[in-house]
Amino acid sequence: MAISLHPSIDNGVQAGSKDFAGGTLTCKCASAPVTVALKGNVAFNHACGCTKCWKPEGAKFSIVAVISRDNLKVTANENKLKIVDPAAVIQRHACTGCGVHLFGRIENKGHPFHGLDFVHVELSKDRGWAAPEFAAFVSSIIEGGGARPEEMTAVRDRLKAIGLQPYDCLSPALMDLIATHTAKQKGVLAA
Repeated sequence: MAISLHPSIDNGVQAGSKDFAGGTLTCKCASAPVTVALKGNVAFNHACGCTKCWKPEGAKFSIVAVISRDNLKVTANENKLKIVDPAAVIQRHACTGCGVHLFGRIENKGHPFHGLDFVHVELSKDRGWAAPEFAAFVSSIIEGGGARPEEMTAVRDRLKAIGLQPYDCLSPALMDLIATHTAKQKGVLAA
């Protein structure tokens, strides 16, 4: 059985539409959902293993992309949004009802990604969003409790099999060691 990474990529990466005009993201609330309109398509869509991004229940990775902050507008129930961690570089705006992250914004004008908002297009019923292109912070799934160190070769092999090149800051083996150490310190992984 193939390793489950994220529901939207477990059956393969679906191609997007070159001329996609955008769509709406909707939180998971049954009533009074937060909605966010995105004008145009996203860029740099990828699987992210970091411990900060919102992931659906049971997913090892989030699927996150960027869009110009000028092309993002909260269109309903903005009052339900709260910044998850005001000290974080990416200010993730989550719904206080369901916990879903609708967008992440970098307010630091000196940051290389200032002006881009991070979004989860899986929250859209609209089809045509740019497909995920790669996987980032792969070793971090150890820190988040999504994988054990000995599973990482199989996780990377699965990412490659569906067409997503896995990336880490150092070699995968070194990043696994760093993440394993951190996970043990946090108590996520037994010592």
